[in-house]
Amino acid sequence: MSSAVLSIGSNVGDRLGHLRRCVALLGDAVLAASPVYSTAPWGGVPQDDFLNAVLLVEDQDADAQEWLRRGQCCEAAAQRTRHVRWGPRTLDVDVIDVEQTRQDDPRLTLPHPRAHQRAFVLVPWLDVAPGAVLAGRGMVAELVAALPAAEKRRVRRRDDLTLESR
Repeated sequence: MSSAVLSIGSNVGDRLGHLRRCVALLGDAVLAASPVYSTAPWGGVPQDDFLNAVLLVEDQDADAQEWLRRGQCCEAAAQRTRHVRWGPRTLDVDVIDVEQTRQDDPRLTLPHPRAHQRAFVLVPWLDVAPGAVLAGRGMVAELVAALPAAEKRRVRRRDDLTLESR
């Protein structure tokens, strides 16, 4: 059995629709989905705000590379293009953690190398897994507490939005 933490985000087009389609494509593998958050863009490229969420997923047939492949399939279904690093995107799916695995592979580094700095990953993750640990970094709750206040202010919970289709 393989479980993973995926961070999903969108800031182009039907942002909520892209997130919902990602959840639908992952299907029964999705154990839990965080609330949706509105997040100021990260990385210095001028663009619209993101909608972000974290998914806890599990599948006995998936390893880290398979979670990466599934995430990329979701991105392809959303017609994701990669023109500018940290630029606008219809859908971004990042593999944050796979069972506390540590790996440094050219295609996938685990845990995600910048997850410990990103409120848009840590805050939603804390919502769905209050006792979560980021391998090599510590308790997610402690990582959130240690974030600069300005970083935490960039992430706003959107209780008016849900990943469930109505």
